[in-house]
Amino acid sequence: MIAQVLHPTLHDLGGFQVRRVLPSPHRTMVGPFIFVDEFGPAIIPAGQTTAIRPHPHIGLSTVSWLFEGAIDHRDSLGNFATVRPGEIALMTAGKGIVHSERGLPAQLDIDKPVFGMQTWLALPDGLEDMDPAFEVHTDLPLVEDQCASARVVIGTLWGKTAPTNQHAPAIYADIVLAPGGSIPIDAEAEERAVMLVAGEAEVDGVPLPPYALAVLAPGVTMKLQSAQGGRVMLLGGQSFATPRHIWWNFVHSRRDVMQQAARDWQEGRFPPVPGDPDEYIPLP
Repeated sequence: MIAQVLHPTLHDLGGFQVRRVLPSPHRTMVGPFIFVDEFGPAIIPAGQTTAIRPHPHIGLSTVSWLFEGAIDHRDSLGNFATVRPGEIALMTAGKGIVHSERGLPAQLDIDKPVFGMQTWLALPDGLEDMDPAFEVHTDLPLVEDQCASARVVIGTLWGKTAPTNQHAPAIYADIVLAPGGSIPIDAEAEERAVMLVAGEAEVDGVPLPPYALAVLAPGVTMKLQSAQGGRVMLLGGQSFATPRHIWWNFVHSRRDVMQQAARDWQEGRFPPVPGDPDEYIPLP
């Protein structure tokens, strides 16, 4: 049973669209997931590039997940990584971090695809102000049979566990269904949702709208299936007992901490990003 469908708002970034389903006026979180963007598919033409300038975060972990394309990540801890499809970059902001995400310089003069997900997971009580950290995993487990496969990005699915750190119990998986394929969606996660990102699929016979977030009823095992083939993201986890606030790039249970972070960014008290020191996104 689908309990709720959240439709995205569209944002045009000048070469591709971003579809945002969380936060929504109708729901703030699904498990620890408090921000969900889907972007593309699109082609960035030669001579242009994607460029998310340095900006701050607190109180959350960010996940960059790509279906196509590649991005260079840099952060104020001095980390650098080129993130590609099938790899997870998990950046935990904690008490504060600054990062940028840009297209690869070597690809500037060619057409390049952009297609993926950007999600944020709120940090649980006691860890909101932890030290920042960054990790990349390229060895994520794959569960597959003849008609379906699932890359486990965070958490445990069908007996396979991702090496990614979980600060709060969560599940995040990239599921690809061949024509005629079907898989069960178990009821272990307290809160669950699915998003159709390509092709077509349905849950217990109910078609999934493209790029919408379908929140599933708790405690019920369901069947995800596709007649013609499709790709679906599964996300969720344990709900939070303490409400979280979100404003701009900040997430926290205390508004005063977020207000202080805003002042710190405006007044230049966040650390710079080595290798990307000359630009930044101003406070809105």
